[in-house]
Amino acid sequence: MTVGRVPRQAPADLTFNLDGDLVESWAGQERDWLAADRLAAFERWQELPVEGNRLYTTYLDLRLAELADATAWPAPAPAPAPGPAARVPTGAAGIASFSEDRVTGLALDDESKAAGVVLDTLEGLIERDEALARRLLTDPASLPADDKLAQLTRAGWNQGVVLHVPADVHLARPIILRWQVGQGGHALLTRTIVDLGQGASASVLEELESSTTLPFATGAAQALFTGSLELHLGTDTELSVASIQNLPGNTIAFQQRHAEIGEGATLHWALAQLGGRLVRSRVDNRLVGDRSSVEQVEIVFGDGTQLFDLTSFTTHLGRNTTGNLLSKGALKDGARTFMKGLITIEKSAVGTDSFLGEFGMNLSRDARAVAIPSLEIDQPDCRRAAHSSSVGPIDETQLFYLESRGIDPDDARKFIVLGFLEPVVVRVPMADAQDRLRELLEAKWSSRVADASAA
Repeated sequence: MTVGRVPRQAPADLTFNLDGDLVESWAGQERDWLAADRLAAFERWQELPVEGNRLYTTYLDLRLAELADATAWPAPAPAPAPGPAARVPTGAAGIASFSEDRVTGLALDDESKAAGVVLDTLEGLIERDEALARRLLTDPASLPADDKLAQLTRAGWNQGVVLHVPADVHLARPIILRWQVGQGGHALLTRTIVDLGQGASASVLEELESSTTLPFATGAAQALFTGSLELHLGTDTELSVASIQNLPGNTIAFQQRHAEIGEGATLHWALAQLGGRLVRSRVDNRLVGDRSSVEQVEIVFGDGTQLFDLTSFTTHLGRNTTGNLLSKGALKDGARTFMKGLITIEKSAVGTDSFLGEFGMNLSRDARAVAIPSLEIDQPDCRRAAHSSSVGPIDETQLFYLESRGIDPDDARKFIVLGFLEPVVVRVPMADAQDRLRELLEAKWSSRVADASAA
């Protein structure tokens, strides 16, 4: 080999290294049950491949991630003392905000406190209620044991937050969870756990954004953000989760979202993926209870050379369960997205009704969207088991219709693209958050290149 030559990186090579000495150091300072969970996850992290599903190995590409020099923040920072930073924003029931490894806000309104709602860091929960913390943190089903990146988060988490809503408590306003990251050379590994008791309901707004107001500089060191969102929905609960991801351009994001959905429980996902350099997201919905249901809508708006790798696994186990899942990607410049979905209907899942749709819109010649919807059915007695997909440029008939009504061609394209992505926007709680998401989408559109339909 030529001296000084940089080794060629294969698409499946993950350059980030979780320091075993650091993990051992954390474990040595923790309770035995937590240390055992962390160390077992570290062993799985070392052994597992990044992509374990043969159907998707062709669509694994981590070459945009240059994380060899990124190191995990060494220890979770404690929550701040009550004060101005702990004020609950107007229209919300509570907030937990973090900037890199620091906790910048942690507060609940008086009504939620009186109802017994808990919003705390993971370190704080362990001190407050060790039994609850142990149940939530060591639940073997809370993250997929066969996923390398999920085990990375489980082994190396250095910050986290839990929301616990007791039985029969109904939160009328959302809880805001805000993560600000992007400091080059650092890795923030987080666990977020939402636990709803029987008959409870809540909504969560997750915001992922830059930790600095300065623009991202080309060539700056990369940052890593890994985040789990672990949902425990008891009997007859209802939860809505909206996420607006607008991380800076030097950030690599690995996201794991996992939901255990109990009898009669309902889960609504609304996920918007806009920022980051490389985003690899996995959503697992396990409909374990009879009559449980999930609705999931995820959108991507990519530009430059961004890559969004999205996987959705929905497993029907209970009787008469319902799943409606939709992924949409609008891409310009040389952006890429892989939309991979698998619906599994187990033998026990009599009366399942499940649909998966994946749709890509390429706005330039170099953009690439790949849709791979799949079904695995072991129970013939289903109400519905279907999938649909399409990838292509803007529909010329839609353009013709709008232009025939006197709308400028550029405005017509804009209306079509933003309308294509609107299903997530309308599901975001809080009007100001909806407005901010629309502004982010508009900003992406304003810097577009000529789209393929104009060729």
